Amino acid sequence: MANLLPLILSFFFTSLFSLSSATDTLTKSHSLVDEPNGTTTTTTTTLVSNDGTFELGFFSPGSSSNRYLGIWYRNIPDTTVVWVANRQPPLKDDANFTTPSRLTINDEGSLVLLSPNGTVIWSPNTTVKSQSVSVVAQLLDSGNLVLRNEKDQVGGDEKYIWQSFDYPSDTFLPGMKIGWDLRRGINRELRAWKSWDDPSVGELRWGMVVGVTPELVMWKGEEEYYRSGPWNGLIFSGKTTPIFDLHFVSNQDELVYTSQLQNKSVITRVVLNGTTSYRQRYNWVEETKSWRLYSSVPRDNCDNYNLCGPYGNCVVNDSPPCQCLSGFEPKSPQNYNALDWTQGCVRSEMWSCGVKNRDGFRRFGGLKMPDTRKAWVNSSMTLEDCRMKCLANCSCTAYANLYVTGGGIGCLIWFGELIDLRVASTPGQDLYIRMATSETDAKRHKKMVGIVVIAVAVPLAVLALLAFACTHWRKRKRRVDTEKTSIENNNKDEQEDLDLPLYDLATIVHATNDFSNDLKLGQGGFGPVYKGILADGQEIAIKRLSRSSGQGIKEFKNEVSLCAKLQHRNLVKVLGCCTQGEEKMLIYEYMPNKSLDSFLFDSRQNEFLDWTRRFHIIFGIARGLLYLHQDSRLRIIHRDLKASNILLDAEMNPKISDFGMARMFGGDQIEGNTNRIAGTYGYMSPEYAIHGLFSIKSDVFSFGVLLLEIVSGKKNRGASYPNQGFNLIGQAWRLWKENHPLELVDGCLGEAFNISGALRCIQVGLLCVQVHPEDRPNMASVIVMLSSENVLPEPKEPGFLIEKIMVGEECASSGHQISSSTNEVTVTQLEAR
Repeated sequence: MANLLPLILSFFFTSLFSLSSATDTLTKSHSLVDEPNGTTTTTTTTLVSNDGTFELGFFSPGSSSNRYLGIWYRNIPDTTVVWVANRQPPLKDDANFTTPSRLTINDEGSLVLLSPNGTVIWSPNTTVKSQSVSVVAQLLDSGNLVLRNEKDQVGGDEKYIWQSFDYPSDTFLPGMKIGWDLRRGINRELRAWKSWDDPSVGELRWGMVVGVTPELVMWKGEEEYYRSGPWNGLIFSGKTTPIFDLHFVSNQDELVYTSQLQNKSVITRVVLNGTTSYRQRYNWVEETKSWRLYSSVPRDNCDNYNLCGPYGNCVVNDSPPCQCLSGFEPKSPQNYNALDWTQGCVRSEMWSCGVKNRDGFRRFGGLKMPDTRKAWVNSSMTLEDCRMKCLANCSCTAYANLYVTGGGIGCLIWFGELIDLRVASTPGQDLYIRMATSETDAKRHKKMVGIVVIAVAVPLAVLALLAFACTHWRKRKRRVDTEKTSIENNNKDEQEDLDLPLYDLATIVHATNDFSNDLKLGQGGFGPVYKGILADGQEIAIKRLSRSSGQGIKEFKNEVSLCAKLQHRNLVKVLGCCTQGEEKMLIYEYMPNKSLDSFLFDSRQNEFLDWTRRFHIIFGIARGLLYLHQDSRLRIIHRDLKASNILLDAEMNPKISDFGMARMFGGDQIEGNTNRIAGTYGYMSPEYAIHGLFSIKSDVFSFGVLLLEIVSGKKNRGASYPNQGFNLIGQAWRLWKENHPLELVDGCLGEAFNISGALRCIQVGLLCVQVHPEDRPNMASVIVMLSSENVLPEPKEPGFLIEKIMVGEECASSGHQISSSTNEVTVTQLEAR
């Protein structure tokens, strides 16, 4: 919602305030009035902050005719509302009334919002102690609307009779507080708008939980959706943000989180977006006159509350992301293999807790601290005291320092199962989990054995080295010439094997400004991707293999060998590679419009994908896939076709990219088998995900999923249809059987799409995702189906209709290693932290 408001609301603000007049304070003798319907006898008045940044007045959001009292940025062209007084009920635009709605201060010294018939629509219900006190309302430069004694200077909270910062809407501004005013019993939390044209309270909210350790929590309805992790003295979790000073205050008067700008010139806001279920920070960019997304929470799937179940650790860059902690195993291996992690993990061996108390602890670093609802704290205990306290209680499962400051202070103890764990960059906070004696002793024994082996091996190694040195110098000269010749031949052979133009490392370093973060386009499955500019001005994209990637070398060589042989208008063009030293890089043509998913699944961008463009993209992908399957010199099966691997050039022409997982066959070979299943869940065909069997029909299944995503604007995987329990494939099949297939079409298209074309695309998509490979068409047939008016066959029931792929014992016993690229970050998306 919030990211739609700047685009949608701007049109009505221009006309709305063309007759407005402004004031700097509101008194009993003055009112803010709203122009009544059908008359121009009065003008709309607004209250403006001293520096002119914020403005208070009346507005109607989007297509709604309801009227609201709110605060927005005054000098930003795309007017953005940051606070609403009467979220429920609204003022009605009624032609029967000839008097205006107005905001005034009544005789009791309280703000009141009156409808045209004099009914009180909203009031903070505050009164002053003395009737002789003169009360004024003022809009501060921070965007805070305050009610104060006219004689008092603008100051702290204690000087205000009432302030809007105590009752935020969906927006968090610098200087605001989230959390509890314990003295006055006020809980400040954000509540999202119900929709882009309805500011009433939606189901998404963000606030402070007062428990053993205070945490910031997001809820969807009554369910916990995201948890920040406990405050560790520096941050809640993740990385600190350089342009903000984060503060957490906990005392007898308040328990709050607040942030202040280090650079006062930055215009920033945090919005709770009920449409996308994200908490998003936007910064205003004066050069482009637009809001730029700075960060979003949840940041990734691992931020979803308790994704991996008890003792399950979420690692966002691994596939699958959920894995049991060391010393634990899945509670239900069958469900875990079927990607259902809700039951989590259990200890491989239970500890013995009794008279002998023979149990210990294993240290885990770099984790987000578990949920603290069943925890206990002591702010003065040392870490050793904390360990002994936990050891003395058989219900204690883990302990940690409460704060990382001062080298680690305080004690935090958990009872019961540890949930909502993930890999994080929380500095210096280790978690100590209770383990069986055999687990901890085995680790200690292994360490001792290692010490003994080193003590014996080092002297022997030194003697061997001396002996080797005595004989080596005699043969050195003869070997130098041989090695030199061998190295030259190897380098020549490697370059010939790569069969692509070679770029030297200095050229790439200069083109990317030494791999500057400012030129980083995103993070792919095997490393970062950068934009570069060569000396002749040509723009390029550089895919740099991460040195820490365990799988990347094989995929890199595979992609190099394939890209040298592939040339097609709908395949991304590889310009060359760099293999100097330890570096392994691919150089691509630069795609200014980035990837398809950056448009398709972004509510701010998908309006640029009208039906003509969508069909053009569908047809282009089909042509590129046909080339791979049939028209290239060798038959290529891509195995990872998805929206993030479709790049768009300046004319929005689609280009299939990322051939790291592709397989190459002879002209008469159409299928293969693998023990290492590579791809992306949600796009994999059933026979591939379950049995490791892949063929050109596996790519056809992925194309069918992609086609349905382009038509609907929704991802196949995700909570798109939570009420029905379906993923996108299941929803498409349900609508098809109920004869309502057009309900699948992206709502942002409205009625501006070709009905027969959309029906044909949906039917072709369902034909492509049928369970059995032999039922699916090949890509040559797909192109004929898309480009003709011939009658199409009726699709059979597709595979993987539900969100969780329940493949049962067959998958659990198949013995295949699945390597799914669940990290959907591509060369086109970069989320700032």
